[in-house]
Amino acid sequence: MLGKSKRIYLDYAAATPIAPDALKEMYAVARDAFANPHGIHSDAVRASEVLEKSRQSIGRFLECKSRDLVFVSGGTEANNLAIRGVVEARRKQGVPLWRMHIVVSAIEHASVLEPVRLLEREGVHVTYLAPDEDGYFNERALVKVLRPETVLVSIGWANSEIGTVQSISSLSRVVKTYATQEGVSIYFHSDAGQAPLYESGVVAGLGVDLLTLDSGKMYGPRGVGVVYVAPHVFLDPSHVGGGQESGLRAGTPPVALAAGMARALEWVKEQRARERSRLSAIRAEMIAGLTGAFPGCVCNGGDRVLPHIVNVSIPGIDAEYVVLGLDHNGVAVSTKSSCQEKERVSYVVQTLGGEEWRAMNTIRFSMGVDTTSTKVLEAITKLSRIAKWE
Repeated sequence: MLGKSKRIYLDYAAATPIAPDALKEMYAVARDAFANPHGIHSDAVRASEVLEKSRQSIGRFLECKSRDLVFVSGGTEANNLAIRGVVEARRKQGVPLWRMHIVVSAIEHASVLEPVRLLEREGVHVTYLAPDEDGYFNERALVKVLRPETVLVSIGWANSEIGTVQSISSLSRVVKTYATQEGVSIYFHSDAGQAPLYESGVVAGLGVDLLTLDSGKMYGPRGVGVVYVAPHVFLDPSHVGGGQESGLRAGTPPVALAAGMARALEWVKEQRARERSRLSAIRAEMIAGLTGAFPGCVCNGGDRVLPHIVNVSIPGIDAEYVVLGLDHNGVAVSTKSSCQEKERVSYVVQTLGGEEWRAMNTIRFSMGVDTTSTKVLEAITKLSRIAKWE
């Protein structure tokens, strides 16, 4: 158990607490290896060794070479580096923006969609690929939108709102086959998000060229993330300065945060199978409880989903009112991705189609290591009571 709060926290998809082992590791490193790792004195060498040990640990987690990992400040910077870095590198190779094409999943996180939209305004052609009604993408739909001018395909491994897990290996294989046939170079990027919490696929098995991770979504510290960059990929740096991180991300690396992230991922791997099984059972109980309490309730997402996310649309409620009411009664949930501050509807659920009310009446419950069946049933009871007050 990570916390002792009497509140019921069901918003793990927005942010996870830091695993105790990761917190201990961060404290020890901040105390004993605080020097700039790019100096030449012994204290700096010590910090550099810790940084590289952390990189190697994350490399083992992803089963990739540590030299292919770039430390950044989190998921948003990671996605920006991957997406804008590809386009800017091609531009510097002489390809004008108007001759580039990007394919992106229409249900991606804002940190993926917004860089793509910015590039679109600058002249890049973009295809927003819509999923089926359950939130999945298939190979036939993807291959139809590929062009010789396509430089990047970005499809997230798992969706943080509705939990759908994509067959990234199949989708990336379609892209590679098309690129080979056309004699062009297309990179495949996937925002891994929270998928590695419960999915054991690794870089080689996924077939990706670029993969992004955010420590703060995986029981590690906020303020650090990584980008996997395959050896054949050309990226333009997100920051320039001292040339750190293989020249792709200038700035003094956050050694303590990197160490905390590495230890958190080790902890995740240790408990992954057990937590997947435990949360899958609780998820089934939650869905049964919600559909029993609210006739007409729709569970968004298909059968292959992350075990810790339940996204439902409940007819006849004001979702924001309900979320605030639950908060007042000691339960933390969300209506959609917490990055959609100004939007009153879930664009993810809206993209799935169906009746208009579904996108407005969504509530996302996301569970974690401190979630129990008792807490879930208590949350549903409180939700039922609050919904009747409206």
